[in-house]
Amino acid sequence: MKKLEAFLEWGGIQKDLVCLIISAVALSISLFHWIPLPFDAAWIAIILCGVPIILEAIVGLATAFDIKADVLVSIALIASILIGEDFAAGEVAFIMQLGALLEDLTVAKARAGIEKLVHLTPQTARIINDGLEQIIPAEQVQVGDLLRVLPGETIPVDGVIQKGQTSINQSVMTGESLPVEKGVNDEVFSGTVNQFGSFDMLATKVGEDSSIQRMIQLVQSADAGKAKVVGIADQWATWIVVIALTAALLTWLVTGQIIRSVTILVVFCPCALVLATPTAIMAAIGNATKHGFLVREGDALERLAKVDKIFFDKTGTLTLGTLEVTAIHCFHPDISKETLYAYAAGVEQRSEHPLGKAILRGYRSSHQESVPAIEQFQMFPGRGVQGILEGKEVLAGNLEMFLENGIDIPPSGLDCAQVYIQDGCTITYLALDKQFAGFIALSDTLRPDAKDTIIKIKATGITPTLLTGDHAKAAGQVAKQLGLTEIHAECLPEDKLRYIDDSQSKQELVCMIGDGINDAPSLKKAYVGIAMGGVGSDIAIDAADIVLVKDEIKEIPHLIQLAKKMMRVIKCNLTFSMVLNFLAIILAMNGTLNPVMGALVHNAGSIFVIVHSAFLLTWRKEK
Repeated sequence: MKKLEAFLEWGGIQKDLVCLIISAVALSISLFHWIPLPFDAAWIAIILCGVPIILEAIVGLATAFDIKADVLVSIALIASILIGEDFAAGEVAFIMQLGALLEDLTVAKARAGIEKLVHLTPQTARIINDGLEQIIPAEQVQVGDLLRVLPGETIPVDGVIQKGQTSINQSVMTGESLPVEKGVNDEVFSGTVNQFGSFDMLATKVGEDSSIQRMIQLVQSADAGKAKVVGIADQWATWIVVIALTAALLTWLVTGQIIRSVTILVVFCPCALVLATPTAIMAAIGNATKHGFLVREGDALERLAKVDKIFFDKTGTLTLGTLEVTAIHCFHPDISKETLYAYAAGVEQRSEHPLGKAILRGYRSSHQESVPAIEQFQMFPGRGVQGILEGKEVLAGNLEMFLENGIDIPPSGLDCAQVYIQDGCTITYLALDKQFAGFIALSDTLRPDAKDTIIKIKATGITPTLLTGDHAKAAGQVAKQLGLTEIHAECLPEDKLRYIDDSQSKQELVCMIGDGINDAPSLKKAYVGIAMGGVGSDIAIDAADIVLVKDEIKEIPHLIQLAKKMMRVIKCNLTFSMVLNFLAIILAMNGTLNPVMGALVHNAGSIFVIVHSAFLLTWRKEK
């Protein structure tokens, strides 16, 4: 159905384009008399472009007394036809439909983010009855049921672990870069993925109350309160209609010449006013595209120009989203730091845990030597790994694993590790033959251009804020490095929505920049949503107004400045077109302009608007 709607929408745009091309040819024939016809060729433009405008104006007035720019256009068209000025009528209709087509081309296509979220919803659950496993549809799970989740399976409902140890990939809910270790009495969420160990859980929230279903509801409703920018011409249409009709009526009463009144209606027809916004938007979108942005919503740049605050997700947005080895500390008296690193890489070479993969990747990227061969490899979900390398028993894991194996870590080792923990790092402790040997600190790394980006955003007068599902220490360290003073950490999707709501209730218009599935509701709720296209999930991209295709956040300040420049161009266009229209009215009142000349003069305003807007295509703020 979505594909059909998109096809029909594109088909409508193609039809409008064909009508405009035919109308342009017909107007040329009418003006230059290229082909002798038994009727004025301008009637082709009137029928193809003018009739839809008149019908839309009639429907709007009849159903909701909705006075838009098309009402004044319709009056000008009909008046021109009545006095025999067919070319003027056709020209006005053509210009108005051209503006409408430009607006249509900037409208985003249907998005399928909600459908993709639905696909994440688990379809089955493994229920335990009297010690026997039975697979049932996930929607049949009841609160209090005992469920079993195997490695690699998606958790079907929210619950609490009753038996077992594991690591859970919670990125769908929190955006955390690392799996979270879970044990007895820990809470788990539907839609998250069990990575290693199997466990039994007690269902606590099922059906529409489960986390993944709440996420879907959040995405569906998040943009309900998002303000839509109304076209300037439509905002002012009522006043334009009143002024134009009053001026035309007074001129007729004073001079007795209906042609002057019609000329007033023609020159006051808001062609340039209608073109002022879409031409600038399309030029700015072209500029943004060259700098790696895909603008999915036509009015997104208009909204971005008004933003007061930008909320940044951390993992994958300000950071690269991949763990790297930050430090290696060796406390073993008989081996070097390099040897310890080699043992750590060796024991982790069969591990599927992101920490183990990061250690192995870090060693291979910095050393030409191959890692030691491993024997008797064992993995302990939620704890670590163990293996025999070069005759030595090597353990790599967390504190719980060391306690279970009776390995003491001296205070000097704990104190040293604590320094890195305070900086938001994750620690993998190492032991050789049951003796503490040292540790490796790993952390997510900042994007190289993140700090400069934040500085430039602050220079635009916008307040950058960190809004992340990651834990407070990691968030605090990133904020410290970037000079961010406002931080909200350990946020679930509903928490992010609450912070956005709180800001926007204070009349602070918010831009949200994120990359994960958990950011999708926030991207829709924010006044403007920008998704990271390279590392971002499809669901986040579908929920956003703008997509940063190559993940180069250094271009975000340019986008903000471009949006502000675009609004200045729009205001200049509007001012020029209105001043030109009022001057033309004066000339029409004293008879200097006839309807055809009036149409040509006021369309000079349209030409200025198009040319002026075109400069946005290559604009970039000088450094």
